Amino acid sequence: MAATLPAAGPAAAADPQRLTVDLNASEGPVMLGANGSLYGLSDDGVPSDAAMEPLKITSISQKPEGGAQHPNGDALTVSKSFFRNGGGEINVMMQDIYAKWPYEDLGIDDYLPKVDKIVKEISADPNSERFVYIPFNEPDQIWYKLDVADQAQYEKNRDRFFKDWKTVYHRIRAIDPDARIAGPNEAAYHTRLLKDFLAFAKRENVLPQVMTWHELGSGSLRDFQAHYDDYRKLEREAGIAPLKINIDEYANRRDLSVPGQLVQWVSLFERNKVYANMAYWDAAGNLSGHVVRSNIPNGGWWLFRWYAGMTGDTVKVTPPQPNSIDTLQGLASLDTSRRQAQVLLGGSAGDSDVVVRDVPRSVFGRTVTATVAEAAWSGYEGQHAAPRVLARTKVKVADDGSVTVPLRGMHKMSAYRIVLTPGGSGTPATASVPWSASYEAEDAAITDGKVYTQGTVQNANGYAASGTKDVGSLNQPGSKVAFSVTVPKDGTYDLAILYGNQSGGPATQKLSVDGAAPVTVTYPSTENWTYRAKRDVTVQLKAGTHQLVLSKGDAEVTLDRIDLTARTGAASASYEATLADISGRPSYDYSSSAGVGTGALVLRSGDKAVFDVYAPRDGYYTVTPRSTAAVKLALHGETVTAAPGRPLRLYLVAGNNRIAMTSAHAAVRSLDVSGDGSAAGTLSYEGAKATLAGGARLVDSPHASGGSYIGWLGNSPSSTAGFTVDAPRSGRYLLVVHYAHNDRRDNGHAYNTDIMSRTADITVGSGTPVKVTFKNTWSWDDYWTVGVPVDLKQGTNTVTFGNASAWAPNIDRIELGRVVG
Repeated sequence: MAATLPAAGPAAAADPQRLTVDLNASEGPVMLGANGSLYGLSDDGVPSDAAMEPLKITSISQKPEGGAQHPNGDALTVSKSFFRNGGGEINVMMQDIYAKWPYEDLGIDDYLPKVDKIVKEISADPNSERFVYIPFNEPDQIWYKLDVADQAQYEKNRDRFFKDWKTVYHRIRAIDPDARIAGPNEAAYHTRLLKDFLAFAKRENVLPQVMTWHELGSGSLRDFQAHYDDYRKLEREAGIAPLKINIDEYANRRDLSVPGQLVQWVSLFERNKVYANMAYWDAAGNLSGHVVRSNIPNGGWWLFRWYAGMTGDTVKVTPPQPNSIDTLQGLASLDTSRRQAQVLLGGSAGDSDVVVRDVPRSVFGRTVTATVAEAAWSGYEGQHAAPRVLARTKVKVADDGSVTVPLRGMHKMSAYRIVLTPGGSGTPATASVPWSASYEAEDAAITDGKVYTQGTVQNANGYAASGTKDVGSLNQPGSKVAFSVTVPKDGTYDLAILYGNQSGGPATQKLSVDGAAPVTVTYPSTENWTYRAKRDVTVQLKAGTHQLVLSKGDAEVTLDRIDLTARTGAASASYEATLADISGRPSYDYSSSAGVGTGALVLRSGDKAVFDVYAPRDGYYTVTPRSTAAVKLALHGETVTAAPGRPLRLYLVAGNNRIAMTSAHAAVRSLDVSGDGSAAGTLSYEGAKATLAGGARLVDSPHASGGSYIGWLGNSPSSTAGFTVDAPRSGRYLLVVHYAHNDRRDNGHAYNTDIMSRTADITVGSGTPVKVTFKNTWSWDDYWTVGVPVDLKQGTNTVTFGNASAWAPNIDRIELGRVVG
């Protein structure tokens, strides 16, 4: 069942765990260091701007331009999108210039010309000061074997490494005198090496400006604090001022995408004020498993969005079991200027009490509103709507200055956010939490299938699975999984199926309810059969117990878990204005806790609030500002004025949409969004309607919406596809391209899937072409969408696709919707 939060009252029969937050024990300004990623970006536009900007990413690690290690992710190429979305700095993994893994050891004389080329290119970039050079990657294992037990052999290897470090360090500085250099960048923490390295680097004047090493084991959740403390001790003993630290690879496959795991890692790094980048175990371009396709959030993305929303100072958090693996952990912040406290926590199932101490009366008054939300696990490739608010509770601050927020029925893989704001007058709206239940596939009745164990503490680089198990090998004619489910009343239920599909194309299963005629469920491809995605369908059920059977259809699908949730109307969410990103100097008004409970944001001329709004699919939604005066909303390059409480019909793209709000003077409580993505009023054109030239041609396909797609497009200036579209009126439209492609380059790395993106130049009329990047769709027969803002004039317009120098993606169809419907 969903986690619930009673307003107050006795604790559950079993003693809940206790996590304590001390608002009077500052740890320093919120740094947001732990949100980085190795190969988190693959191309300009992958991931999308709207998926990146809200996360306020402080550092990423990428390969040098033209590096042979992977087919994309070049540092200078992706720097454009990274920097325009507020990104901090880019670590350049210099040895990724090599093709093989481990890197081919051709000697320092082979490496130095490569170093020269890399540094010359980066130092010539206008943003060169925002790059950090990492000359060696995992030298404890690669080239130098610095982790050998034999002391004599270690010293021999060490001396060779130190000599090469000094040589490369000077080589970099000779070209870029202001270069920042990071290292030694071990695969694991080695106190023996670091003690020697610091002494050598200080003596030879070749100290790195950034200290880096990797934390890549489940044991790091237990051991990192000791590693950090030991390292700072080594610095002090060597007489070296504290260096900036970047743990530039962290976490295992079983952690990535899982909010309850990620919050444990983030809390470690943020409290110690170190930077950290998540590992690259799978595909580039999805921020280490947290962006679905190019623009769609999963549960992990929302955890990092919450993290990015923390402001002020972090404060001390005392978990039930510090420095331990897979236990309840958290981090917290206090912003006295905004009069907000936030707590992020997770990693444990069951019941917990969050005790917030030293709540300052001068900031919060005598009562607070506690708003609690949940970011659940939705898989690596499973979409996750805006986190559901579980409770809004007005609580009196106790005489000892504390507030206790009880969480009941927590999920181990979920993370939770608690926001405390001044209570004021009025009563916050009761949180609407529909009935929901989850059923593990391994606990169902299985015919001709096999239960597999996935990511665990012992197998930390196994993929995450709900309950650590799933059901695979459903590849026999009679293979099926039968779930016994019980629902409380008659009605429509949303059925979310967590699955994997590595069949190389869309796969199907047959869904039957209580033996009735089955319906076909189609599952898009996933990276592999354990790289979990989520398929949403609806079922009609009467109150009572039912059998839901998923049986083999075409190809093979792995099943992990199903979730049933009562449908209570069109999907809706209220985005709190006081938790939006801001610029200018808006003020915070907590005189009333009505509505969303977190008060109001007061915008004046020059102020702006930006809301991250989720849409399950491309289409029209109802967007309503809860404000005291007119506001302007900017979306996809269009601006529209909305009267207080006036609903607008706006076109949103699938995934995240950044809606900016301004006003001459208005107090705003929330931006309310509802709907399922209506296509009414949109223009739609199948590929068969396009005029094709230069070798582009229609290809028959049962998976394309009209039975064919445009293939062989591009790779020549003459190869184009032109659509004639008839716009009912002039204005800004969203052009939604339904496309597929499966370009790959196998670099021989067993744990990296080297997918490639394609691009197309899109031209409206005689306008300037716009280059748009299209991420790999995992198969040639799975169609994804990318939304591109375009300006159309009333009447006939031409929209032309081409790529003079490389293949464009296959195009199934296009849709166009006016931004303001």
